[in-house]
Amino acid sequence: MIEKTVTVKNEAGLDPGRIAVMVQTACKFESSVHLKNEERKVNAKSIMGMMNMAVPKGREVTIIAEGPDEAEAIAEMEKQF
Repeated sequence: MIEKTVTVKNEAGLDPGRIAVMVQTACKFESSVHLKNEERKVNAKSIMGMMNMAVPKGREVTIIAEGPDEAEAIAEMEKQF
């Protein structure tokens, strides 16, 4: 398992368009991919879970990946912030 904390830089935070791209990115990987924001942890492959996360600009989010391609998943997900 790998974890990486990143800061949301997008002015609109994690808006629906960005979330859709993140879900598509996460789904490319065999590894499980989750995002954690304070106390909330969601499956990054779930559009509904991601839409309910509501993360504003400047907030820190931890990307968590576990599986055979976890390093690649973390690197690609990090680019989305």
